[in-house]
Amino acid sequence: MTAVVTTGVGGYDRLVLSRVPIPEPGEGEVLVRVLAAGMNNTEINTRLGWYSSSVTAGTNDASEDAVGDASTRPDGGWNAATPFPLIQGADCCGRIAAVGRGGDESALGARVLVRACMRTKGFSSWDTTWLGSDLDGAFAQFVVVPAHEVFPVDCDWSDAELATIPCAYGTAENMVRRAGVTTGARVLVTGASGGVGSAVVQLAKRRGAHVVGMAGDAKRDQVRALGADEVVGRDDPRDVLGADSVDVVVDNVAGPGFPAVLDLLRRGGTYVSSGAIGGPLVALDMRTLYLKDLTLIGCTAWDEEVFPDLVSYIERGEIRPLLARVFPLEQIAAAQREFLEKTHVGKFALIPPDPAP
Repeated sequence: MTAVVTTGVGGYDRLVLSRVPIPEPGEGEVLVRVLAAGMNNTEINTRLGWYSSSVTAGTNDASEDAVGDASTRPDGGWNAATPFPLIQGADCCGRIAAVGRGGDESALGARVLVRACMRTKGFSSWDTTWLGSDLDGAFAQFVVVPAHEVFPVDCDWSDAELATIPCAYGTAENMVRRAGVTTGARVLVTGASGGVGSAVVQLAKRRGAHVVGMAGDAKRDQVRALGADEVVGRDDPRDVLGADSVDVVVDNVAGPGFPAVLDLLRRGGTYVSSGAIGGPLVALDMRTLYLKDLTLIGCTAWDEEVFPDLVSYIERGEIRPLLARVFPLEQIAAAQREFLEKTHVGKFALIPPDPAP
């Protein structure tokens, strides 16, 4: 089959279009023919070794460094070392092409989404395995995954639209759920035009929240069209909203703007994050934390209800995809370059070639 193999930490030359054997599903597994694969910051971050504690820049700045000292980042993956060479790709929309020994053959041909965050030791453990980071993912014509991680979806969305969902919307729903967003809550969403941020806007509105999105001037109308009640710029939001003005901050930007968004929280408010594209090191005044009785929540492992709930939202028409652009799989380097320009709203998707008959 055709696949993009990431050979190690480094630049775009590490993305190698290759011919590799089609994987065979074992007991308890299924072979999925990939129809479309979404693209995320995490694939770029993993290739750059950005998750290493030695990296202190934001994701865009780290990419511009041409990762010259990449060899010093052995801990640059989600769970310590990334098992290179690796087929990346956390987002998979596909059809079940084969089942392992003893599997349910009635599932053959079903269009499915693959849950990207797998709790392989059960939901009582925090241990996670991520598609495309810890095991081969969807930047290929076929992928093997555990049978219990595929979810049939009955909707009229295109394959590329469905491929925008798993990583971004799973991450967003997990944060919104953990933060306890309910009707009437005032929620600030940083990076509201990005893949995760735009999902948070929709999912918080679905729960009845009053949503304030932060976005650049060129993207404000699009964020408002997603359902945001207010949209503010990327300058200091305290100048517009005032201190103590929101109940929840959902922030995947972090960086220099972290102190300001914490000041926006009312006493007893909640800050939740699953990323730091603006920079992983932040200034925290501990007095703000304890004098305001704030709760800070980090989110990586998805709760059990998150993914089945997302599928139900899709099937009931309660959310919609934000597909910015589609590329053929072989143009992955061009897609990642354009992705890092951050001129789009939503997600990119990659389409692998049809397998030979």
